[in-house]
Amino acid sequence: MSGSANGKIRIGIFGASGYGGSELLRILLFHPNAEIVFATANEHAGKLVSDVHKNLLGITDLRFESLSEDIEAIDNIDVAFFALPHGQAMSLAPRLSDSIRVVDLSGDFRLDDSEEFSAFYGFEQTESDYQTQFVYGLSESNREQISTAKCVSNPGCFATATSLALAPLVNAGFLTGKVIVDAKTGSSGSGIKPASNTHHPQRMNSFYAYKPFVHQHMPEIRQHLRSLGDFDGDFVFMTHSLPLSRGIFASCYLETENTHSADELDELFRTYYRNSFFVRIVKGSPDVNWVKNTNFCDIAVNADGSNVVVFSAIDNLVKGAAGQAVQNMNLMFGLDEKTGLVFTGSNP
Repeated sequence: MSGSANGKIRIGIFGASGYGGSELLRILLFHPNAEIVFATANEHAGKLVSDVHKNLLGITDLRFESLSEDIEAIDNIDVAFFALPHGQAMSLAPRLSDSIRVVDLSGDFRLDDSEEFSAFYGFEQTESDYQTQFVYGLSESNREQISTAKCVSNPGCFATATSLALAPLVNAGFLTGKVIVDAKTGSSGSGIKPASNTHHPQRMNSFYAYKPFVHQHMPEIRQHLRSLGDFDGDFVFMTHSLPLSRGIFASCYLETENTHSADELDELFRTYYRNSFFVRIVKGSPDVNWVKNTNFCDIAVNADGSNVVVFSAIDNLVKGAAGQAVQNMNLMFGLDEKTGLVFTGSNP
């Protein structure tokens, strides 16, 4: 493990003023092996981080820097986290020194197919050669690849919740027919800047679906599940807006060729995730309140004959973004993947 003189991993965060960047700061400031060298936020350059993220008052004296300026310490880091809007890491990450590892939280390097990328993201993947260096960062599925990777593409939040729910079934060869995923998210998933249909006052007493059949996480989920086993069935993925600030709840409906009892499937999931600290198998149904502000994914599987439903719940900003990014950093630098991430939610 490389690092500074004190043995810590030197970190640069690009785009630290949004929700994902805020969570990276919150986690990494308490990580025993991490040292944040700089954090960028062009519109807040020069401001104290704690003036923007009030929850960090008294925790850090770090100031935001601007990407438009030459950051003096840019070559003095071991890993760069990109928490920027889609399309920006694509132009910045390839300019870093080859010695710097990369964890990208955007969708810029998630898809192998450049035509599919253009269709779902609405702009061209201009760094297809650089994209080949990226390992898909679903920690529980790709530990070995992540541990030797220079670049990791962090999964999307919906993709994390859905892929973790379906991976054991793909691995066992049970996912042969149509799969319908009904996934719901809180308002923080739309980012820190409000829009007419995502601003929380518009959402708090409302409920609606969005991006039917065109959500950018749909091809990402298909791509990853195909890497785990035989997955060529019909896949319907539908997202909805929940009137809460954070959390994702995914309901995955499918029919298996043979009948499986709920206990049999429960044991299948427990065995598959036996070495995955951050995946918890629960009875009945998970609850977003149990995982809020944590890096846990809670999963429950239920069956009635050949009809199966799998529920999963995560915090979209932690396990669905910053927490998983830190989990991947831990794997890349040979640390226990739980390092700096063992914190529970609150009750209530």
